[in-house]
Amino acid sequence: MVIQSNMTPEAIVQIWGDTADVFIKHNILIVNKPLETLVESDILPAILDELNATVGSSSGTCVEGG
Repeated sequence: MVIQSNMTPEAIVQIWGDTADVFIKHNILIVNKPLETLVESDILPAILDELNATVGSSSGTCVEGG
């Protein structure tokens, strides 16, 4: 996956503008704080899946370490 929990919504939206809709849908502020501090841990994996689906990334499209 390209988008990870240590990334900030602000940085994510700067790179992948389409993800703004996901943040708005889930009432997540587009700020300069890591997702892992903004989103409850029980729903974070689902948010990450949705964000990565939005940008067309999955664990199958990425290689470990880079």
